[in-house]
Amino acid sequence: MVIKPKIRGFICTNAHPVGCAEHVQEQINYVKQQGALKNAPKNVLVIGASTGYGLASRITAAFGGGAKTLGIFFEKEGTERKTGSAGWYNTAAFQAAADAEGLWSKNINGDAFSNEIKQKAIDTIKADLGKVDLIIYSLASPRRTDPNTGEVYSSTLKPIGNAVTTKNLNTSKREIDDITVEAANQDDIDNTIKVMGGEDWEMWIEALKEADVLADNFKTSAYTYIGKELTWPIYGHATIGKAKEDLDRATVAIKESTKALNGEAYVSSLNAVVTQASSAIPIMPLYISALFKVMKADGTYEGTIEQIHALFTENLYGESPRFDDGGHLFQNYKELEDDVQARIQTVWDCVTTETIDELTDYVGYHNEFLRLFGFGIDTVDYEQDVDSVAPIANMID
Repeated sequence: MVIKPKIRGFICTNAHPVGCAEHVQEQINYVKQQGALKNAPKNVLVIGASTGYGLASRITAAFGGGAKTLGIFFEKEGTERKTGSAGWYNTAAFQAAADAEGLWSKNINGDAFSNEIKQKAIDTIKADLGKVDLIIYSLASPRRTDPNTGEVYSSTLKPIGNAVTTKNLNTSKREIDDITVEAANQDDIDNTIKVMGGEDWEMWIEALKEADVLADNFKTSAYTYIGKELTWPIYGHATIGKAKEDLDRATVAIKESTKALNGEAYVSSLNAVVTQASSAIPIMPLYISALFKVMKADGTYEGTIEQIHALFTENLYGESPRFDDGGHLFQNYKELEDDVQARIQTVWDCVTTETIDELTDYVGYHNEFLRLFGFGIDTVDYEQDVDSVAPIANMID
């Protein structure tokens, strides 16, 4: 079929298999160009491995360090009549590239919150890897079913205390307007912590420990975005912020529970980038468009793969890790510089519908959004008939 993007609101409902493959290959090429990682992990489990920072972590570990990787994701396969999800096509492309270079790699598609998928991962590690020395936790989901009680929790994007009215870039209408987000109640906060907090990360590490598949001196990291004043009303001082605080609680708990293994647990604070998750959050499209304008002008902008490669080399496996005031691995230091934030604030205060293209890099934001789904890539002919079915090799049933 000929596949063109179908955008509804802040999501794209289809994906292009060839475009996704090209996007993955670009990231692989970047990592290989940087040379071999020092002190690289050998056996890596990536929970949330098919898009965004999770996919970049898998690419960095495999193609930068030669690691064996087991990827966990929850994606939709394409059919003859309907495209699969971008994450499905990304993983198919990653696996094909890994096979071509003789890298061990296997995949599990299913609900990472479930006990069943945890057990599948453990069985695979025992059979093929023995133990894992790096576990990346990079899940982004709007809901979670507690595997022990069956209760379903749904996250919300709401401020805490009072409703917030703020400037917003309406991507559907391509205009600047105001958006009001009602304040969260306690149930909203508790539910969001259940979905996006550290409980499941903790459960994964506990299950791996009990199964004796954690290597001595293993490392694990969850990813977070914290931001500064502009994004705090809906991101920091909000339901998501409370969930992020729970990741800090989980970090302490994981370190304590794996003390005998000398395990290291971190929350890594990363840049604001265009992801399927961030595009759904009020404030972020405008903030990221302004951020792109400022950081690209400075030559300091880093996309997803650049951030993760730098995280591995500078912090996770660097000789002098950088920490922020909250004790997180501090990878987004360039974004949070006072001068950068002040210039973003100036753009924020001045921008109107008529000046979006002049004052922000919304074009760049929109292009990055399309690329998430395999569209807008120069090397792809989008008039070409393509097969929407793309099998993933080495899938664990």
